[in-house]
Amino acid sequence: MTAPALPRRVGLGGATLLSFNGAVGAAVFALPATLDDSVGAWAPWLFPAAALVMLLIAIPFARAIASMPGEGGPVVYGSAFGRAAGFELGWTYYVARVSAFAANVHVLIDYMLRWVEVSPSPWVRSALILAAILLLAGANVVGMTRALRLLGGLTLLKSLPLILLALLALATFPLPTQGSPPPLTAVEASVLLVFYAFIGFESSIAVSGEAKDGGASIAKGLLLTIAVIALLYLLVQLAYSAVSPSVEEGEKAPLLALGRDLFGAPGALLVLLAAVASLAGNLHANLAATPRVSHALAMRGDLPDWLAAVHPRFLSPHRSIWLMAGLAALLALSGTFVWLAVVSTLARMGVYAVTIAAWLKVARRTAGEMALGGLGILLCALVSTQASAAAWVTLAGLGLAGLILFWLSSGRRRKT
Repeated sequence: MTAPALPRRVGLGGATLLSFNGAVGAAVFALPATLDDSVGAWAPWLFPAAALVMLLIAIPFARAIASMPGEGGPVVYGSAFGRAAGFELGWTYYVARVSAFAANVHVLIDYMLRWVEVSPSPWVRSALILAAILLLAGANVVGMTRALRLLGGLTLLKSLPLILLALLALATFPLPTQGSPPPLTAVEASVLLVFYAFIGFESSIAVSGEAKDGGASIAKGLLLTIAVIALLYLLVQLAYSAVSPSVEEGEKAPLLALGRDLFGAPGALLVLLAAVASLAGNLHANLAATPRVSHALAMRGDLPDWLAAVHPRFLSPHRSIWLMAGLAALLALSGTFVWLAVVSTLARMGVYAVTIAAWLKVARRTAGEMALGGLGILLCALVSTQASAAAWVTLAGLGLAGLILFWLSSGRRRKT
């Protein structure tokens, strides 16, 4: 199979935008209230602590990305252990990302409907879901450069209101005073919750084949993203703990209360705008990166050749983009994303661990690098033990389905 190569248009800025938006979605609007209830004024300092723990995974992971550039991310890293392993890792990651997209598009519509305060009929809601997916797919088909420009705009729309409100809150209210330390069990549960806030920072790895410098900018963007996420959450959590806003019962985005307490209704509206932009950015980053996995699998003959096509004008993997949009729409409208979404974090832990292991395998490493890589893999394993039984069963089912697909593609390659 021969097809035009995707142009190398992703630099450090683009890689950071993809990673940041892949990790920051709706959680930033709900997590501050949860942590404030659990550990009070100690909550803000959990983010730097969790960032340091995440770096133990991210540093060897980033070094692996820099040393193994190639389109498709997990496909490349898994292939260090054989072609079937590359397919399995790419396939599992792809399904997890598509199901996460389908889940988040529902959340996006929920936030958008807050503007009108009416409960639409099911068919209107379905139409809104389809319209959102079509718009995002179209925005990615027109090329990576335009897609990154839109992503940059969405990033500003979601970050600036939060930073503005947080700075105003900290200038108006005194910093929260720390009382006696919370119970250890509450701290442990909260640290794990905060750790999950960083999951998704790997979103840019699928476009490493389009990096201008062969993957180095992707690696730097991953590490920069962790620092930016930690600072943003720290700032927002400090502000929330200082104001301690009154949250309405059943409120799914408690950060709206912070805006309401500071600016009244306009403040809540500002936070709502940021929430819509945040979710749109998360979905857009997902749809910008994930289709590169199916495109890479098609390029090497493990998926049908038509998925390897590149748009003659925009130089984007347009058929892979539309395939993901179609699959996400089916999952979103049918509701089947619910049982698939449980495997999302577990699949990413697998990607982190296998990528680090591949880095240790493909070349001789120093004793320090081996120790760092081993620690990263161990942390991935520890986090994976927190996954539910449903997540492990779903992962096993996806693995079996992947083996069947790989076997079918092997038969097609032999005939070709």
